[in-house]
Amino acid sequence: MTLKGKRIGFGITGSHCTYSEIFPQIEQLVQLGAEVVPVVTGTVKGTGTRFGEAGEWVGKIEKVTNTKVIDSIVDAEPLGPKIPLDCMVVAPITGNSLSKFANAMTDSPVLMAAKATLRNQKPVVLGISTNDALGLNGINIMRLMPIKHIYFIPFGQDDPVKKPNSMVARMDSLIETIDSALLGKQLQPVIIERFRDGN
Repeated sequence: MTLKGKRIGFGITGSHCTYSEIFPQIEQLVQLGAEVVPVVTGTVKGTGTRFGEAGEWVGKIEKVTNTKVIDSIVDAEPLGPKIPLDCMVVAPITGNSLSKFANAMTDSPVLMAAKATLRNQKPVVLGISTNDALGLNGINIMRLMPIKHIYFIPFGQDDPVKKPNSMVARMDSLIETIDSALLGKQLQPVIIERFRDGN
């Protein structure tokens, strides 16, 4: 399926260590001709970490998409009936945002955009990044798995020895997952080896 002309929302939550993995995927979506609408949480916009200063990633994303980020619930709400998306991606989605989404909570622009897209019966693609996927958040992942219009980027354990409960999506499968989701199919397998060729 071609993504040219598709309007893809791209929600980003506070898994700062994963931004370097999702940025090339945003670039690729733009190169494929998609209109990318970036949506960020307050954590993404306002928190500086060893992975980047506050606002640094927002600036990069706005530059590559040529679109100002949506950073408020009020500005995200029109992505429902007024300015609908063809697909909403949330990558990375932290365990915190994942648990709220699974329990129908809306306390960030990203969750508002995701719920607005579900309301339109359009696909929502999730790229998890959580330290407790095999712990407390396991129930939330399983709660979302069978929900119509929700799809997962294949994910696996990122450090089984030091962080045995942690799982992260293989972000370089994002484009393929969107293609499948737009056809109403979950890319398989969902649970995978996190790394390819030892990387």
